[in-house]
Amino acid sequence: MPRAATRQRKQSFLRRLITPAIAIAALGYFGFHAMNGELGLVGRAMIERQVSELESELELLTAERQGLYARVSQLRPASLDPDMLDERARLNLNLVHQNELVVLRPGHSYNVN
Repeated sequence: MPRAATRQRKQSFLRRLITPAIAIAALGYFGFHAMNGELGLVGRAMIERQVSELESELELLTAERQGLYARVSQLRPASLDPDMLDERARLNLNLVHQNELVVLRPGHSYNVN
């Protein structure tokens, strides 16, 4: 039985570059999107800046909410302050008692109904 002859081909220069070229292209693609994608390094910096802005806004709104809560809690029947209620009613309705004296300050504008 004759043995089959083995053929060896010399690899061409371009064939040797195909695999590294594909690998470099894939690395370049993923590297580009790791840097510039929405969730890449540049996008992450933008997200962190938005987070810090929203946290500062949350602190302001929390403080405002606590202030409003304190004002509303003063109007509950269990903790209603009669002096505050009287003061607010007089201010909003522009009313005074008959035996009270009203002092008008110069340079202040007054609404008279």
